[in-house]
Amino acid sequence: MASLPDPVVRLVAALGRLPGIGPRSAERLALHLVQADPVGVRDLASLLVSARERIKTCSICGALSETEPCDLCVSTSRDATLLCVVERALDVISLEKSGTFKGRYHVLGGKLSPLNGVGPEDLRIGELERRAATGEVREVILALGTDVEGDATGHYLASRLAACNVRVTRIAHGLPAGSGLEFADELTLSRALEGRREL
Repeated sequence: MASLPDPVVRLVAALGRLPGIGPRSAERLALHLVQADPVGVRDLASLLVSARERIKTCSICGALSETEPCDLCVSTSRDATLLCVVERALDVISLEKSGTFKGRYHVLGGKLSPLNGVGPEDLRIGELERRAATGEVREVILALGTDVEGDATGHYLASRLAACNVRVTRIAHGLPAGSGLEFADELTLSRALEGRREL
């Protein structure tokens, strides 16, 4: 059986490092690219380089942006008294797609995970405390994952923010829309019952 040429093997390896791309998908993409129209491939390469060079993280909130500070931080239509804390910059995009939250954001850059060597000094917790202590923020909403590290990070942040005289809340957890009880695990059901509200 013929093996792939070395440039294709290296391209497969590079594509395989992308999130969500397994070995077979990486190989299919690489083979498609090496057989595609050269102009289209050059355009794609140029767009990749341009996006990487132009997109930065906002120095205030940590979201992805082309401007400094980002549009979310400078917008006068957003509620500066509400600060939503998320793990990653991609979480800001997810929340914005919902169209529900109209406050400001703070990206931690991860979550506490001592087993993986991630401590408080590795996250943007100091910046969060400084923002919460300005007197402008009334409520800090924790929109973190529901795993052990997310829970530990939430409790840690609540204790650190206690001195800032702000209300610390956490987003509700429960059943996904369009899903039934038979698909939910015990922890999800427990949190859904705890987070119930009046109709």
